[in-house]
Amino acid sequence: MNIGIHTLIRGLVLSTLMVLSICAYSQDIHYSQFYNSPAMINPSLTGLFDGDHRFIINHRDQWRFVPVPWTTFTGAYDKAFYRSGSDRSRFGLGGSINYDRQGDSKLTLFSLQVNGGYHFAISNKSTLSLGANVGFANRGFNTRALRWDKQWNGETFDLNAPSQEQFQNNESVSFLESGVGVNYRYQKSARTSLDIGAAALHLIEPKANFINAEATKLPRRYTLNAVANIKLIEELDLQLHVLHQIQGKYNETVFGGVGKIYLNQNKGKQLQLHLGLGYRTSKSLIPIIAFQVNNWYLSGNLDIDSTPYNDALNSTRGAYELHLRYIIKNVRPFRARNCDQL
Repeated sequence: MNIGIHTLIRGLVLSTLMVLSICAYSQDIHYSQFYNSPAMINPSLTGLFDGDHRFIINHRDQWRFVPVPWTTFTGAYDKAFYRSGSDRSRFGLGGSINYDRQGDSKLTLFSLQVNGGYHFAISNKSTLSLGANVGFANRGFNTRALRWDKQWNGETFDLNAPSQEQFQNNESVSFLESGVGVNYRYQKSARTSLDIGAAALHLIEPKANFINAEATKLPRRYTLNAVANIKLIEELDLQLHVLHQIQGKYNETVFGGVGKIYLNQNKGKQLQLHLGLGYRTSKSLIPIIAFQVNNWYLSGNLDIDSTPYNDALNSTRGAYELHLRYIIKNVRPFRARNCDQL
C-alpha cells in the first residue's frame, strides 16, 4: 500500500513539475496547419487572399489523455481595401482573438490584436507585402487545483495547508503585443503561386513575469514561412508548405504537402477534397484532410506524436485541429492577382 502511495506521490510531483515547466517555457500558440491561421504567423498576410472578406476559426486540443488538457481557439477576420485610382496596390486590415488554456494550473492566455498589411504589385506576377500588428494580451493561472510537497502530511494531501509558494490563488499579467512582417508572392496563374515570408512577433519583448522578481521579458518569436501551390493537371494541385519558428529555447520546423483534388469545377457547385501529410520536428506526424465547397473550407488533422513522454505512456496521441474558413468575393481583380493559396 505504501509503495502505491509513494508511486502516486512521485507521479503527481513529476506531473506538477512538467506542467510548471510547460508554463514557464512554453512557446506561443501554434497550429500544425499554420497556413490556415495567417494572423498567427505573419501580419503581412492580412488581406492577401482572393476575395473581399475572410473569416477564420481555428481550434486545437492536445494532451487531454494525460490528462493535462491544452485547448486553443482563434477567431480572425480580415478585409482587402483598394487604393482609390490604383489597381497595383491595396491594403489589408483585420483583427484576431486568441484563447489558450493549459494544464491543471489553468494557465490562460487571452489576446486581442489588430493586423494591417500593404500589398504592392512590383510586376504583373509579383507582389511585395509589408505588415504590422498591435494588441493587448493577458496571461494568468490558478493554483487551486495544484498539489505541493508542503501540503503532504505523511498520509494525505491537506489542501487547506499553505503551499509556502510565492503565489496567490490567482495570478495574472497584462502586456502589449507588437509585430512586423514581410511577404513576397509570385503568382504564375490562378492555381500556381509561391509565398515566402518572415516576421518578428513580441517585437517590444514585454515584461511577462507573475511574481515581483527580476523582470522576465517575453522573448521575440521569429517566423520563416513558405507556401507553394502548383497546378499539376486540371483535376489536381499540389501544395507544399514549411514554417520555421524560433522563440527563446523553442526552435521548431513544420513542413508537409497537400494534394487538392478538384471533384467538381462548375461555378456554384465547386467541390474539392484535400489529402495531405505533415511533419513537426518535435517528432509529430500530421495527417490532414479538408473539404472546400465553393467559398467554404473545413480542414482537420491529427498530430501523431513520438516523443520520450509519449513512449513512457505507450501512446501516440498528441493533438487534433479543426479549421473553418469562409470568403466573400466581390472585389475587382488585382493586377498581380492574389488567388487563395488553398
